[in-house]
Amino acid sequence: MKTTAFAAALLALTAAAPALSETWTLNTEGSHLAFASVKNDYIGEVHTFSGLSGTVSDAGVTDIEIDLTTLETAIDIRNERMAEHVFNALPSARLSAEIDMAATQDLAVGDMMEMEVDAVLSFIGTELDLTADMVVVRLSEDRVMAMTNDMVFLETDIAGIDAGIDVLQELASLDHISRAVPVTMRLMFDIEN
Repeated sequence: MKTTAFAAALLALTAAAPALSETWTLNTEGSHLAFASVKNDYIGEVHTFSGLSGTVSDAGVTDIEIDLTTLETAIDIRNERMAEHVFNALPSARLSAEIDMAATQDLAVGDMMEMEVDAVLSFIGTELDLTADMVVVRLSEDRVMAMTNDMVFLETDIAGIDAGIDVLQELASLDHISRAVPVTMRLMFDIEN
């Protein structure tokens, strides 16, 4: 499921660490996770999660949590309906991966590289394998940023949320809600000595 690929991006970002003996912590304020929905074929809307946290260890073990309760769709009732019907009132999703830290340890400040990251997203009781193409940029000696290089799509049937989307469509009296969901992410990590 490519939807979760956005989460893999944050993992890639921490992979740009210069040293292999530190832990990198996700900078929540500098990170951004967004997805879009299209209803009735022509109306597109952007939604975000503000609650992201996680770390990448010196061995490249990445653990990222997405707080599903921080979903913002710009419409309160839609936030509530998605939490209940799509996320099944579960509080979070988790992304895990292992990054080849040695591949990026020589990245100089201001330099960037592309990286393919394999990850597993634990999402509403489903384990989703994903691969994301990321761009990793070293912003300073103690900060790196990873962004999706290409658009990543979440397929709602593979994610197991089609039934929830059906409910949203009925409650909002819509003719159609797209089942291919584009996802983007910007993930910033700071070193923790």
